[in-house]
Amino acid sequence: MSNITLQGITKTFRDVTALSKVSFEVEDGEFFVLLGPTGAGKTTTLRIISGLERQDEGTVSFDGEDVSDLPPADRDVAFVFQQYSLYPTMSVYDNLAFPLRSPLRNMPEPEIKTRVENAAETLRIGHLLERKTAKLSGGEMQRVAIGRAIVRTPRIYVMDEPLSNLDAKLRESLRVDLQHLQKTQRSTTLFVTHDQIEALTMADRIGVLCQGEIVQIGTPEDIYDRPASTFVAELVGTPHINLVEARRDDGAIFIKDSQVRMSATNGGKLPPSFLLGVRPEDVQPSTSGEYSGKIALTEPLGAETIVHIRSGDQDFLSLIAGMTDLKLGDEVKFNIALDRLHFFDSKSGNRIS
Repeated sequence: MSNITLQGITKTFRDVTALSKVSFEVEDGEFFVLLGPTGAGKTTTLRIISGLERQDEGTVSFDGEDVSDLPPADRDVAFVFQQYSLYPTMSVYDNLAFPLRSPLRNMPEPEIKTRVENAAETLRIGHLLERKTAKLSGGEMQRVAIGRAIVRTPRIYVMDEPLSNLDAKLRESLRVDLQHLQKTQRSTTLFVTHDQIEALTMADRIGVLCQGEIVQIGTPEDIYDRPASTFVAELVGTPHINLVEARRDDGAIFIKDSQVRMSATNGGKLPPSFLLGVRPEDVQPSTSGEYSGKIALTEPLGAETIVHIRSGDQDFLSLIAGMTDLKLGDEVKFNIALDRLHFFDSKSGNRIS
């Protein structure tokens, strides 16, 4: 496998800047996830790495070798598309064998057979080898698309939201399969998604893209626990982070439009006004709670419950384990984990250390 280095990649389409000076490195054998909303530049990045698009500025390197001028066929990158891109009139076997029969590889049939059967066994589609792909379910077709990539044993895998068209249960199943496959093969994989659950559960490291720029790179723990900006904080986490206006005064923090006043152990480092971020799991109802409010809504999810607590005119999301007997209008006391607060600049949205 190989490592990937992007240095100063810029790409424009007419008057639209899709990528602006994007730089990052994917280490050999790493599962790296590009996370961002629609239009952030994720797919354009993959297409530039694979050679399907040419950047306006910057370089793409594999193992220190500049491959910017190499055509796609010479980069040895396997691309798994969001749409399955299979040949519907061919059997699953022939779809898997297709890249190995190309003039570039022209492998002997016995070796093709071995590779196809090994890939089919890994992805649990061995019983489908004789079936036409047009008769497969969405999950089966995506497994075939992934299998067609892994039979090649390429230098690099790039995957463009390959799970987005599947239902929730299939997405969960294929997430596990992809993680197992990547860890056992130690393959260098660049995976694109707008789904923060996929990013947090699958990635060794995450690069967050916003309007064509990398705004943070880190482990899932870094991205979740130390978001670099309000954009990252709101992008990651379900339910979403509580992000409220606050001010510092006389060694205390006051949350706007609420009855919450908390001590500020680092108050001297904070500006007079700022944005305060509190993850829902750090807002917990308690009979001995320091703050008070009323229940505005509960959303039972089985293993956990989302509770909406209104304090003054401010709503706080709370995530608690299991079910609850709290009901609409109930008075409730709650605590906020002061050691897990996030502080952001009101104007720029950047994290205040």
